[in-house]
Amino acid sequence: MKLSKKQTIALDYLEDGVTNEIGYGGGAGGGKSILGCYWQLKNRLKYPDTRGLIGRASLKTLKETTLQSFFYVANQQGLKANIHYKFNAQSNQILFPNKSIIFLKDLFLYPSDPNFDELGSLEITDLFIDETAQITKKAWDIAQSRIRYNLDMYGLVPKALWTSNPSKNWNYQDYYLPDEKGEMPDNRKFVQSLVTDNPYISKHYIDNLHKLPEVDKQRLLYGNWRYDDDPARLIEYDKIINAFSNSFVQEGQRYITADIARFGSDKAVIIVWSGYRVLKIVSIDKCSITELAERIKLLAIEYSVPVNNIVCDEDGVGGGVVDILGCKGFVNNAKPFEENDTIVQYQNLKTQCYFHLSFKFNNDTIYLGETEFKEVIIQELEQVKRHNIDKDGKLAVIPKEKVKELLGRSPDFSDALMMRMYFELEPKQEVFVF
Repeated sequence: MKLSKKQTIALDYLEDGVTNEIGYGGGAGGGKSILGCYWQLKNRLKYPDTRGLIGRASLKTLKETTLQSFFYVANQQGLKANIHYKFNAQSNQILFPNKSIIFLKDLFLYPSDPNFDELGSLEITDLFIDETAQITKKAWDIAQSRIRYNLDMYGLVPKALWTSNPSKNWNYQDYYLPDEKGEMPDNRKFVQSLVTDNPYISKHYIDNLHKLPEVDKQRLLYGNWRYDDDPARLIEYDKIINAFSNSFVQEGQRYITADIARFGSDKAVIIVWSGYRVLKIVSIDKCSITELAERIKLLAIEYSVPVNNIVCDEDGVGGGVVDILGCKGFVNNAKPFEENDTIVQYQNLKTQCYFHLSFKFNNDTIYLGETEFKEVIIQELEQVKRHNIDKDGKLAVIPKEKVKELLGRSPDFSDALMMRMYFELEPKQEVFVF
């Protein structure tokens, strides 16, 4: 069996003594499933009594696609079913005479099993997850935590391989971008592979990719990780980028918006505004409610922001900060404000504010003057999308928990930006100062 140059590079990482996590992909036809199946098969034959895991979001899809690639690879190696290996369709295992096993697993995040307890006490030697655009960061992390079986017997280090076409999820954030910037940790590697890197692919396959709609062609033919034409998105990518150079946006009244972290969870993000110009962004990992309130108060004094121009997320522990400061409280699930004396059909206040934030970005009327958190902000704003776009009913945005699944973290920066619209929409009231 012949491997492409890119597959060989990835295989070298999969067999070294340093790399733990390898990402491979970037386009259709780059040999993603073939690489993963070849590596799994090779390890099971080379190391008796070891256990691999091949996972995908849907077990049904895994059997229809990735498993077929496994059978192809085995056949190319001259291996015969029921002689050199046996597939048990009931237990979803591939068994080998040397006591090695490959487990086939469904890794979709089901509401009934949010912590993937179904994996239980499973112990594996290595891991291959196919098409990780369809699974959450949590699934990847928990599956990796099961890698420990008979590693020391063979002097192996934990190895996990993911493959995917371009997507704006944790693969993009944790692998593609760090690799592009030359900031990848030593234990991680990413190999970009396109259909043009595969000398064994049919020319007809490439011709068909050229006929795809532009959005699919950018992703599947050219491996463009930055291209996203999701009809549900609210803010255009180019407009997000523009916001970091829109220095023509005029100054105005000063405001502070703060997304308050639950203690030990997420981040607290504080943003100081002048009109729709961002003057200052502060990100705090951990601190008490009183410390956070004091930090906001000091920023208010430094930037001359009146208390009625401060809004903090009041859900959860944020209510404590609101009480200490006496400022506005933002309740995500509150009723939307009236607009032009009418009730607009938004699901809640958060949705209303995100829609209005998108108007500001798409009309180039926001200036993000601080760039320290630029990449994180871009990633979060790209996830601002309509929820259930194909259904009738009130307008809604993708829930925060869903965004956390996609990014592997909370969208704290975008939420703090969103709350600026509170002052755009609220009925005007008398202003008090510290």
